[in-house]
Amino acid sequence: MRIVQAVTNIDAKLGGTARAAIDLATAMAARGHSVDVLTSAQSELPEGWGTAANSNPRNTIDAGPAALIFARSLGASGLDTIRRADVVHIHAMWEPFNIRIAALCRSLGVPYISTPHGMLDDWSMAQKTWKKHTHLSMRGTPMLERAAYVHCTAKAELAQSKKWFPNGRGTVIANLMDLAPFRQLPGPALARAKFPQLSQTKVRLMFLGRVTPKKGLDVLIEALPLLRAQHIDANIIVVGNPDAGYGEVLRACVSKARVEEHVHFLGHIDGALKVSVVEACDLLVIPSSQENFGFVFFEALACRTPVVTTNLVDTHKELAESGAATITDRTAASIADGVRRALT
Repeated sequence: MRIVQAVTNIDAKLGGTARAAIDLATAMAARGHSVDVLTSAQSELPEGWGTAANSNPRNTIDAGPAALIFARSLGASGLDTIRRADVVHIHAMWEPFNIRIAALCRSLGVPYISTPHGMLDDWSMAQKTWKKHTHLSMRGTPMLERAAYVHCTAKAELAQSKKWFPNGRGTVIANLMDLAPFRQLPGPALARAKFPQLSQTKVRLMFLGRVTPKKGLDVLIEALPLLRAQHIDANIIVVGNPDAGYGEVLRACVSKARVEEHVHFLGHIDGALKVSVVEACDLLVIPSSQENFGFVFFEALACRTPVVTTNLVDTHKELAESGAATITDRTAASIADGVRRALT
């Protein structure tokens, strides 16, 4: 089968949408399918990918016009890629790139699947509401309702999203996850040798992933004094880079909570070292406002590291059923209580 994964960017540092497209493309190519990944931006390619005609997966870059009035316009390389496809998988919601791809698929008679990646969840739709409602009424809802399927990654995501494509077809399939890095775990020694903070005899609470306001690192920082008041001597280990300007906000939170010596920012880490850091921590704690899937939760479980997160995560029921996750409200007191329960 000739499959096109359409996503604006495949920079893995951007989080789950890029990660999902990368893992899907890699797995489908490994099963013998011909996979093109059509993007609108140049990114560092994953190992084994290329841009040559015989590459599989192959990255094709289409820098077509951004304005919605040119929705049907696409460069020659992108047009040819879609014309040859049996199916196109469009990732995310709000980029003009996605509208162009869907419109071209319809004009060429190529079926497409749309994956919103949680962007139609209630919390997401409450941000920049007017702009998103306008987009949906003009282009987004027709794009979704004309898709072969709208793919959601959890039942809770579909339940929240369906109202935005009432005449469309939704389906729930969990994100594909590459388990190869977890088949032979490197052990915590690698991380402890690199980061002395991980060797301290304290409870190590890990925050992993994109450091954005919705992920709730500020809530975890506020919970730290509550834990210490309960004689739980804990450090927060942050793996990931803050969004522009958000680092200053977090430093102010740390100062206000007077926990400067107990919050450690390690920056972006990947590969075996990241897996080792997860193994070296006692809990993964993500007080998120919204996640449609949350790769980091399942990565932690694959490393045998229990999880604490909120009931606002779409996969919170599935995580709880694993027996290795504690689900809380999104308050500092509830997070502190969840950490205490997870440790006992």
